[in-house]
This record gives sequence, structure tokens and C-alpha cells, in this order.
Amino acid sequence: MLWRMTEARSGGVPLSLSVVDKLGRVSWGLIALTTVIASIGLGMLYSAADGNMAPWASQHLIRFATGLGMLLGIGFINIRIWMRWAYVIYAVTLVALVSVEVFGFIGMGAQRWISFGWFQIQPSELMKIALILALARYFHRTILEDARRPLLLIAPILMVMAPTILVLRQPDLGTAAMLVLAAGAVFFVSGVAVRYFLVGGMLAASAVPIAWHFLREYQKERILMFLNPEADPLGAGYHILQSKIALGSGGLFGRGFMHGTQSHLNFLPEHQTDFIFTMLAEELGLVGALGLITLYLLLFAYGFAISLRSRNHFGRLLGIGLTTTLFLYVFINIAMVIGLVPVVGVPLPLVSYGGTAMMTVLGSLGLLTSIFVHRDEQIGRLRSEDLNR
Repeated sequence: MLWRMTEARSGGVPLSLSVVDKLGRVSWGLIALTTVIASIGLGMLYSAADGNMAPWASQHLIRFATGLGMLLGIGFINIRIWMRWAYVIYAVTLVALVSVEVFGFIGMGAQRWISFGWFQIQPSELMKIALILALARYFHRTILEDARRPLLLIAPILMVMAPTILVLRQPDLGTAAMLVLAAGAVFFVSGVAVRYFLVGGMLAASAVPIAWHFLREYQKERILMFLNPEADPLGAGYHILQSKIALGSGGLFGRGFMHGTQSHLNFLPEHQTDFIFTMLAEELGLVGALGLITLYLLLFAYGFAISLRSRNHFGRLLGIGLTTTLFLYVFINIAMVIGLVPVVGVPLPLVSYGGTAMMTVLGSLGLLTSIFVHRDEQIGRLRSEDLNR
């Protein structure tokens, strides 16, 4: 492979870049695209508050401005430093997840947050980045033949299972599914044999009847209402039915900005968070909804292109894992509000209101920026002399 040949010629010596060099290597198209999507979110949150910046739009703007600075800061850090600290970041985030079990506070029926007085964090969101970092480092040192050996898959499987079980206990089925699926993408790109995925799929399918008995009552209701929302139109099926009404009432060009009846008359629940795509579709119509989806597709294209441009295996694995996570955010949220999957509470990235989710998405984009800025970095197979440079 090209990255191995160039690494052999250079001896694995990292490129030294000044701040000016790094600014010139930043993918400003990715930054501009991110800003456009966040601006659409700002407009929707302004509309959700009936033409007021408070309480959602102003916080969204502050968080995005802060997160944009964080994005660039993360992007300027050398990619080998992120690899060096990958396991530490994973371990700290896992401890935070365990801490949620001990002294996390309950909000909206789930115990997912840790409070630090004037702000809260949701460790399960941070784990979406930490898990990909750890898996990318682990598989960076394996060759294709190693990735096909069952014994070498035990450690990464445990890396995935530990946070997934903790997240399921909160309970947060949507985030648990994202962790497993994004990790699966890293496993696949690393060269893990397809037969292992088939075996895992069959085991998961056979465990469904057992898992059903461990679900909370409201989770069972969500699944049943997904299959037949008309069975309880004023109860468990209310959310998805109102969402479908709003989507249909938008038509081709929508009712107009700030003129959506379902959201502004409070028929549509959580229209500033999980169901904000429905509000956008009602106000801007099918054209507006497809326009936003197109922007997300461009974002994914940037992510995969950046991953493939990386000359080191760690960067490629990390980039593909993070881009897959961003895709899952968008896919699950939109599929949820149009009734293709059960309601699981996954926000729409850069558009929905939410602090930790916003920082997680911008942190992921920051790491993609780091991969692109340091795309010519040569990293060996985790030799100690390489990591300590």
C-alpha cells in the first residue's frame, strides 16, 4: 500500500508544520459546510421559539461559536498525539459512564447526565468519539491476517460491549445502537472477515426474544407503536402521528418560515430537539428537507474523502468511524421522525438543540480536520519510538 511505501522511505518521521502551514491545510470547505448546517439549525430554533432568540437559538449560537474554536484547536493537534492518548480518553470516558450509574441525575425518565453545577455533560455522547479512537488505535497495529484471527478480536469486542451495556442501563437504546454500528464500521474497514459479522448478526437476532423481557415498559411501547401507531393515537403513538401530519402538511414548498401549525400550536412535541426535522419539513417543505439532506451528504462525502487521503492507517480508521457516526446521527433521526424506525431520541446534528451532542459532533469534525491537516503524517505500527516523538 502507498502509505507503507512512503513510510518506509521516510523512516516514519513526522512532518513538522507551523500554525500558518496548518491553517493553509485546513479543509475550509468542510468548515463552511458545517457553518451552513448550523445556521439552518439556528433559524429553526428561532422559529421554534416563535421568533425569539431565547431560550434555544441564542444558546445554539454560543455553543457553535465555542465549538468552532474547539474544532480548529483539535484539528491543529498532531494526529499521532490523538493516537497516543486514545486509550486514556476511552478509559476516562468509561469511568464517566460508570459515574453516571453512581451519581448521575435523572432527566426525562433517564439517568444519562453528570451535573457540574451550571452545566451538565452526557458521557454516552462523548463515548461515540472515545470508542472510535480506541478501536482505531487497536486496529492500527494489526495487519489484515491478524484482523481475521478470532482471539485478537476479543479485546475490541470487550471495548464495545462495556460502554454499550452501561448505556443500555441508562437506558438509551439509540446511543447504544450507534456505538455498535459505528464500531462495526471500524471492524469492517480493518479487514475483519464477513463471516464474523454474519455470526454476530445471527446471535443478536436469536437474543431478541430474551432482550425483550429486559426492556423498560416505555421502550416496549415505542416498538409496538412503531409497528402500529394508530393503536394509541393520543398516548404512545401521539409523537409519530403528529410528526407524519406535520411532514405531510408541508407539501412541496412548505407553509413558510415560522408558519408551521403543528409546531407553533404545540401539537408537535420536542420540536426543538428530536423532531426539529419535522418542523423544518413543515415550514420549508420537501424542497427544504431535501436541501438539508443534500448538505449532510456533502458532509459525509468530505469525511470519507478526508479518511481516504490519510497516509496512515490510524487516520483512515478514525475518519471512517467518525463519518459513520455522523451518518448514523442523521439517518436514525430522520428515519425516526418519518416512522421508519422506532422513536429512540437521537438528535439531528448541528440542527437540534443540545449542548453535549453539539460538542460531540464538532469534536468529531475537529478530529477529521486533524486527519486532513496531518494527512501526510507517517505513523508506524505503534512502535514506542514513534509514539514518543
